[in-house]
Amino acid sequence: MSDMDGGKALHLEEYCKKRGNAFLRFDCQGHGHSDGLFKDGHLSRWSDDAVDVLDQLSDGPQILVGSSMGGWNMLLTALKRPERIAALLGIAAAPDFTEDLMMNDLTPEQHHIINEQGYVEIPSDYGDDPYVISKALLDDGRENLLLRRPIELDVPVRLIHGMKDADVPWQTALRIQEMMTSTDVEIQFVKNGDHRLSEDHDLDRLTRALEALLQQIE
Repeated sequence: MSDMDGGKALHLEEYCKKRGNAFLRFDCQGHGHSDGLFKDGHLSRWSDDAVDVLDQLSDGPQILVGSSMGGWNMLLTALKRPERIAALLGIAAAPDFTEDLMMNDLTPEQHHIINEQGYVEIPSDYGDDPYVISKALLDDGRENLLLRRPIELDVPVRLIHGMKDADVPWQTALRIQEMMTSTDVEIQFVKNGDHRLSEDHDLDRLTRALEALLQQIE
């Protein structure tokens, strides 16, 4: 439920401005400044939003950056527009989290509530607003699972993952690289890193990874 005013997005924008690169950040439906409710959204809708941004607001090859659920969106978007993708940069990327993590974490009572009213609210560690987990999100997530088959993207991929991530296991990064058809995949594990990876030293690490990708592409 992060939005385009988050620390990582703003830090990358400032870095790209100083470097002279174009940068585009945006909110998917139900996030930040965009219309709609989060509980009405799902991965198919959000990746379609990202494709619209690629098609209507950008030109040429792009580096997609995605954090957490945004990392799943990043991969889905790249698969829909592979010809537009120059590289991928994921931070605690979380493909398949609805099936592999959330289904097991929800209690039987929470599953019952989802089936009865279509969604359930659960406390968030990152703010006062609860997470709203909908049946639509879980069902659509099942239709967009990526880690069960090769991810056919042959571009440079860089993954950064904290080994103290309490939300998405660091082993997820290993699974992503295993399923990628690209041979140019590198993972940076941060021994003391959490899920957000948004401290100053984390942001510096992020821009170093982006700089290396930009130099490689250029």
